[in-house]
Amino acid sequence: MKTYQLPQTGRTVSSVILGLMRIKAMSNAEIQHLIGAARDAGVDVFDHADIYGGERHLCEARFGEAITLSPAEREQIVIQSKVGIRKGFFDFSSEHILESVDGSLAALKTGYLDLLLLHRPDTLVEPEDVAKAFEVLKASGKVRNFGVSNHTPGQIELLKSAVKQPLIVNQVQLSITHAPLIAQGVAANMAGLDQSITRDVGLLDYSRLNNMMLQAWSPFQKGFFDGVFLGDRENFPELNDVIDELAKAHGVTPTGIAVAWITRHPANIQVVLGTTKPSRVAESAAGSDVQLTRQEWYRLFTAAGHKLP
Repeated sequence: MKTYQLPQTGRTVSSVILGLMRIKAMSNAEIQHLIGAARDAGVDVFDHADIYGGERHLCEARFGEAITLSPAEREQIVIQSKVGIRKGFFDFSSEHILESVDGSLAALKTGYLDLLLLHRPDTLVEPEDVAKAFEVLKASGKVRNFGVSNHTPGQIELLKSAVKQPLIVNQVQLSITHAPLIAQGVAANMAGLDQSITRDVGLLDYSRLNNMMLQAWSPFQKGFFDGVFLGDRENFPELNDVIDELAKAHGVTPTGIAVAWITRHPANIQVVLGTTKPSRVAESAAGSDVQLTRQEWYRLFTAAGHKLP
C-alpha cells in the first residue's frame, strides 16, 4: 500500500480510503469482515458523513455497533466524517456543526474525530461562525484536524480568513473519465475546447501550493453517479482496452489501474472507495503501488477522451 504524509500532522496515512456510505444494510459480521479486509490491505483511513444511510448518523452508528476498538487500535486508524448537508439546504452554522459532531461521536462510539470536513459549500457561510465551532471542537479534543469537501480555492480562502486551524484536506470527485480537476490545466487557454473551461478555479495547483491533500471520491464513476467506466465497452472501448493491457503488464486488476492513475499524480491524491466488497479493497490497495510511466498515464488520459492540444 502506497502511503502519504497527512499534511501538517506528521502522520503517515494510506493512499486508499474506505468510504462507508453503503453499509446501512450490512450485518455486523459483514462490516467486521470489510473493515478487517481493509486493515489487512493496509487501509487505515475510514470515511463517514453524518448524512450517510438516509437518516442522520445511520451509517456511523452501524460502524459503531459493529466495530469495537481498544484505545491502541483507535489510535492506529483515521476516522473522518463530514457535516453541513441537511434536508433541502446546507448549514455551516456553529450550532449545527457542534450538534452534528456530537451525534457523530456518539454513533461511532469514539471520543474524537481525526478529521472533520465541511461537506458541500454553504453559500450562506459566515466564516467567523465556522471558526467559533472549530475552536470549541479543537479545544475540547473532539476533532483533531479539519478540512473541506467540494470547495474551490476562493471558498477555502474565505474560510481561512477566520478559521485558525489548518484546512488540510479537500475531498473532490475525480476519476479517469471525470477529471476536469486535471484536464482543464492540460488544455489551458484553448478557445473552443470545452476541456479548457475551468470548473474549480485552479484547485489542483492551489492544493499543491497550499499543502492540502485531495481525496478523490467516485474514482470509478463515468460522471456524476452515471455508472462505472470499468468494463463499459459501449461508451469507453478504447479506455478499457488500455486498462486491460496495463493491468496485465503490471500484474493487477483493472480496478488497480484505475486507482494507480490517481495515485500516480505527484499531488499525492488519496482514493476514496465506496465498495462493500473486500476483494475490491484489496485490488485497489494493490493498484496504489503501481507506478505508471508518464506515457502509460497519458495513454489512459487520452483513451478516456481528454485532449492533448
